[in-house]
Amino acid sequence: MCGIVGYIGDKRAAPILINGIKRLEYRGYDSSGISIIENNKLLCEKSVGFVSELEKKVDGKFNDGNVGIVHTRWATHGAPTIENAHPHIDCTGKISVVHNGIIENHNYLRAKLESDGHSFRSETDSEVVAHLIESYFEGTLEDAVRLALKDIEGAYGLAIICLDDPGKLIAARRGSPLIIGIGEKEHFVTSDVAATLEYTKEVVYLDDNEIAILTKDTMKTIDVDNVEITKRVDEVEWNLDKIEKGGYEHFMLKEIYEQPQSLEAAMLGRFEKNSDLVHLGGLKDKEDDLRGIRRIIIVACGTSWNAGLIGEYMIEEHLEIPVEVEYASEFRYRNPVIEADTMVIAISQSGETADTLAAIHEAREKGAIILSICNVVGSSIAREADCGIFLHAGPEIGVASTKAFTSQIAVLALLTLFMARIKDREDVLNSKLANRLKEIPEQVQKILDNKDKITEIAQLYKDSENCLYLGRGYNYPVALEGALKLKEISYIHAEGYPAAEMKHGPIALIDKNMPVVVVATTDRVYSKILSNIEEVRARGGKVIAIASEQNSEIANLVDHVLYIPETIDALVPILSVIPLQLFAYNMAVMRGCNVDKPRNLAKSVTVE
Repeated sequence: MCGIVGYIGDKRAAPILINGIKRLEYRGYDSSGISIIENNKLLCEKSVGFVSELEKKVDGKFNDGNVGIVHTRWATHGAPTIENAHPHIDCTGKISVVHNGIIENHNYLRAKLESDGHSFRSETDSEVVAHLIESYFEGTLEDAVRLALKDIEGAYGLAIICLDDPGKLIAARRGSPLIIGIGEKEHFVTSDVAATLEYTKEVVYLDDNEIAILTKDTMKTIDVDNVEITKRVDEVEWNLDKIEKGGYEHFMLKEIYEQPQSLEAAMLGRFEKNSDLVHLGGLKDKEDDLRGIRRIIIVACGTSWNAGLIGEYMIEEHLEIPVEVEYASEFRYRNPVIEADTMVIAISQSGETADTLAAIHEAREKGAIILSICNVVGSSIAREADCGIFLHAGPEIGVASTKAFTSQIAVLALLTLFMARIKDREDVLNSKLANRLKEIPEQVQKILDNKDKITEIAQLYKDSENCLYLGRGYNYPVALEGALKLKEISYIHAEGYPAAEMKHGPIALIDKNMPVVVVATTDRVYSKILSNIEEVRARGGKVIAIASEQNSEIANLVDHVLYIPETIDALVPILSVIPLQLFAYNMAVMRGCNVDKPRNLAKSVTVE
């Protein structure tokens, strides 16, 4: 959730820190703060609201400091106030801490520390870390941090500086992502590589229960027992231009329009030359294990869960393997049954979703093989899985996911084709799935080239208070995703339903003020969805239909039609969701909402 950046080196720390945390604002924007060691003083500034407010406060300050930390907050414990903003300072005014995660035993620790004479300034769980370190500080900063961490229960990504040990920057991780950037006579700490791409592509991914001790020249990694750990240096593939808006008004719009390219990237190099056979490098060493899979469980959250539903339909239709889709947040709390021939697929754009991480830990303990579908190379889920497939969609900065969703569907199609190859399913290999998948990027581009109609319809309904989305079969998850997008960025109450379920409650809400979006492509349940449209019209509802471009009759049955190219049922969701993404985007813009930073949301949910 929260964003962290730390710096130690020869350069002025403040501009680097502010620049970096602005790139991480999608992780939280309730409040922000910065600490710098400068001229033998620990200086701190905080603000409520967007990082731009902090930037105003520090303008002209911190001219000499070469080490510091900065934080942007997504509030968990305590309201967004100056007092609750990070960094948190100990009683001596010498130790400064920023934290992402949740300290589960903070009430106990706070009471103990207060009984020992410590005075707290905030309501947050995070402040206990600063006071714990203070209580253990006798020699070096790293020793104090190490001992403090032994007392902490819960998740943390931490960056710490101290006036009494000013040549060091300490980072520590358990359950919350933290990355070390390695530059020339400088080091960085960050929650996400986007913050440091401008300065270095060389990174080290911290694992759980690891502590990094950084000076401008050196990096040492230890565990809480002071055992040194050797770490591998990786190179980030993303370029700086990938995290810029590139002339678009919003990141979300840019990412919607990047989908032809992101879909191409998902398929690049994965089909045999002049063939429909799929090879996935991340699964190569596990082919024998995967060949014996008889049951699949998909765990995910939010948009990724919606993609997982489409994967369920696709895999069951083509491979006849039973698939269950589980909310990762609930998976480990109901003692799920896992057999030896079960594969658990974890889907996550960021690869850092706390609930999904917890779900795969549960699945591994029960003996499942874990396959990850992630976008971020080096992410926790990708590293902890037995095997995996990367989306290669490039950075997704907009909080509301768009290109990751369509890439997830494409990768699930590739996985279906891969499993068909290793299981010798000639019927699947000879189906239209591969050929039609290759056509999808061009078809998406065609929809994007005809966006004006979507804008016109959004203008008519931008003042709506409620909206219903309906779909059947493969398009039911699309209805869920369309409703989710509208809720996330326009703050209009919206619900997605299987169209037949409308009669079991939601139909009571339909009147002339209720726009109803119906995904009514020409598939095997098309005749059924027409009946549902008639039911809506009979109650005065306004119908916006997503329809196949060869369908001429539907225009006479609905108020508005948005056409998409024809394809097979399994791939329709990649196309039918595009107009819904644009519809939500335009509705949000017209309502004056902050599209890239919707209220109360963060891009990566790294706390449970």
